[in-house]
Amino acid sequence: MQEYKCLRTLKHTFVVIFLMSLTSVKTAPTLRFSLTVLYDFLTFCPGPEPPTDLMFSNITETSFSVSWTKPKSIVAEFKVTYTNTVTGESGSMSVDSQLSHVLLSKLSAGSTYDITVSSVLETLESEPVTAFVTTVPDSPTELKVVSITDTKALLVWKPSHAKVDTPNVTITVTLSGSTVEHQLRGLHRSSLYMVKIKSQVNRLQSSPVSTTFTTGSAPKTNFAAFPQFSLTPGERDGQYISFVFAEFTTGLPYTYPTDCSEVQVNGMKESGEAEIYPEGKDGEPVWVYCDMETDRGGWTVFQRRMDGSTDFFRSWRDYSKGFGSLSGEFWLGNYILHTLSSRTPMSLRIDLRSGNDTAFAHYANFNVSSEANHYEIELSGYVGTAGDSMKYHNRRPFSTKDKDPNTLSIHCAKAYLGGWWYKNCYKANLNGLYASYSDNKVLHPQTTAFL
Repeated sequence: MQEYKCLRTLKHTFVVIFLMSLTSVKTAPTLRFSLTVLYDFLTFCPGPEPPTDLMFSNITETSFSVSWTKPKSIVAEFKVTYTNTVTGESGSMSVDSQLSHVLLSKLSAGSTYDITVSSVLETLESEPVTAFVTTVPDSPTELKVVSITDTKALLVWKPSHAKVDTPNVTITVTLSGSTVEHQLRGLHRSSLYMVKIKSQVNRLQSSPVSTTFTTGSAPKTNFAAFPQFSLTPGERDGQYISFVFAEFTTGLPYTYPTDCSEVQVNGMKESGEAEIYPEGKDGEPVWVYCDMETDRGGWTVFQRRMDGSTDFFRSWRDYSKGFGSLSGEFWLGNYILHTLSSRTPMSLRIDLRSGNDTAFAHYANFNVSSEANHYEIELSGYVGTAGDSMKYHNRRPFSTKDKDPNTLSIHCAKAYLGGWWYKNCYKANLNGLYASYSDNKVLHPQTTAFL
């Protein structure tokens, strides 16, 4: 830490003293000059060094965390000031010099705040570092469904207090933020519907409010499609209309399917992308690729390699959250694998293709442990034509180029350019370098792994 110093500057004061004396009565007065130089010192203290890199995290409806990078020089404390850009309401607080973060609370939902942080030393204050942040909007309330017929229903709600202004392109119905009702049309008769509605400001979404209703009775109609509605935002009575959005789904067997087997029961017949809820209705939805053709269908695909276009020599974080494209090569993510296999018993199928040659391996029991246990794999019950190579990797932790939880001899992920449940090192390496040659000179096959 640099020592804080004040600068002392020499000050020169010039004093001219005029002396007048009479040498005689008859002569003119003689002027004599005397120059005196006085010395003094001025003290100059520059302001303290300001903090840098202002960042925000843990943003909620009424609070968020502010963090910054402390300066190298000594400071006594930090001053944090926050101002609501609309209402002008502001506040400030002092933070100890040993800290570089603070939680601001009791804020307004869906509001933008001007945040400044400055260094303080004695009576001096540095130039502030400034940034803006917006809190999460509050949810709409009092959602009700009224005037229900066999094909129509009216949604009524109380909008959020915050001004919500940006539509979400993935929604089913986009409405204005000041809207208090919406007419649903084209519904199926005698069907159960669930409605969710939530507010949005920029990319921040409130928690949803929901309700259910059933349309009027009439001859039954089988269906599995999700009705799509749209409403163009604009102006009402000359005033700008901001946005909220609502969505609803039909009375399917699984309103929140957790995997592709439940998506299949809901009526999806052809392979393709689908939205599932691995953690249930309260969890975040995840888009996956569902194979509805192989071995009676209903498979959730978590790995595909077919042309080597995607790099699989990735970090632990990448393998944890997943990477690639569902329409091409991808790894769904170890976190999702753990979530899926921990909720219900899962089986594993691996399909291999090289030219016209195909083979498969099916394991009746498959489980991936949590990240705390390094996504350890457990499988049993092999049948197939590809050979029981995965048995060698049973109960092994996952490892990547930047993390090897249980090295037996060499760092296999680094040595074989992949991420896998290596042992010492492998009998199967489906995430290794694509199209490289193994010891027996066989080209890497196309692979697909299913749950």
